Amino acid sequence: MMKRYRQYLLLEKSLSSNTLEAYMDDAMKLLGYMDDCGIDITDVTLDDLHGFAAAMGDLGIAPRSQARIISGVKSLFRFLVLDGYRQDDPSELLEAPKIGRHLPDVLSVDEIDCIIGQIDLSQREGQRNRAMIETMYSCGLRVSELCSLKMEDLFLDEGFIRVTGKGSKQRLVPISGRAIHEIRNYLSDRCHAEIKPGAEPYLFLSLRRGRPLSRIMVFDIVKDLTAKAGINKTVSPHTFRHSFATHLLEGGANLRAIQCMLGHEKISTTEIYTHIDRSRLREEIVSHHPRNL
Repeated sequence: MMKRYRQYLLLEKSLSSNTLEAYMDDAMKLLGYMDDCGIDITDVTLDDLHGFAAAMGDLGIAPRSQARIISGVKSLFRFLVLDGYRQDDPSELLEAPKIGRHLPDVLSVDEIDCIIGQIDLSQREGQRNRAMIETMYSCGLRVSELCSLKMEDLFLDEGFIRVTGKGSKQRLVPISGRAIHEIRNYLSDRCHAEIKPGAEPYLFLSLRRGRPLSRIMVFDIVKDLTAKAGINKTVSPHTFRHSFATHLLEGGANLRAIQCMLGHEKISTTEIYTHIDRSRLREEIVSHHPRNL
């Protein structure tokens, strides 16, 4: 059954490898719990699922992680119904814990310029890092989207790049003139690198190893540059994506346009940036309104 479920996630849902493994792990957590209770997965009831949810809370699993696991559980039961293992779906009325809106740290334009200013262009990787951060910020990319960018995805003369997001969905994203300039400068360095077989299509490479940059490598680069810039915020590659969206909203961009550029399936996901904008508006009022002085 689990082999068939894996095939369902891979072939019918077209999930990325990371998401697929997370869903498989969620399913195994549920199966392990039900096995300990002596309950077959085809006999599970809503009360049994409530017991599973309560057990997650007892184990100290955070609400956000509980919500993700419950999403995986719901996916499993949808499969069980579709594949004929069950006639009903007991997870339909299973509710995930409420999660408060988390407003992520956002960098100002000056802070982004300061981080980029820490890049040492005399180093072999300097121009690559400059192109990488400009592209992340200019296009609002997830770190996985950045690492998977290929040479064939660049349409620099037209001012666009092709991005492969979650679920292998592709979208065209405008790219800034500054990012285009930095990429073209980097490409002259890239062509002198000894590229390992299989890595040729990828844009951003480890110039020393000749392999595609990994997510961990990008995290480490951003962390190092942020520390050198003396910025006391929690900054990750995703922070540049948040900053991209927030700066667009503050500049008057339409929320629907931001949704398309970020690759969000639901507009509700994009609406978090309106909360960020409102919180900044309040800060401005508190700081400058005469009744608050």
